[in-house]
Amino acid sequence: QLQLVESGGGLVQSGGSLRLSCAASGFAWNRRAIGWFRQAPGKEREGVSCISNSGGSTNYRDSVKGRSTISRDNVNNTVYLQMNRLNPAATATYYCAARAGPACSGYVPRPPDYTYWGQGTQVTVSS
Repeated sequence: QLQLVESGGGLVQSGGSLRLSCAASGFAWNRRAIGWFRQAPGKEREGVSCISNSGGSTNYRDSVKGRSTISRDNVNNTVYLQMNRLNPAATATYYCAARAGPACSGYVPRPPDYTYWGQGTQVTVSS
């Protein structure tokens, strides 16, 4: 059984930080690129960041560059998204997802390129 479980979301004030975690079980974790996505109410799901299977390649959407860092621990099967200087526009449900292959796709991760999804964790940034 393939499973991704997100955690670390919550309520934070504007300017604050959160670290999201994505724990995986049941599949070849270290062979897959992992992406983070978010979806705000009434909006489409959008890619935030991706990390390749080795951790050697990453990408970020422009609005989070310089304020977010994606990393992975392949021993403990966990991917992290550290988000700093958060603003209310970051309020959304955040999802992690795994690709079938080792590399990130394109400039920013795209939902159709990802096969396995977690249930999401809510991030709310108050002004």
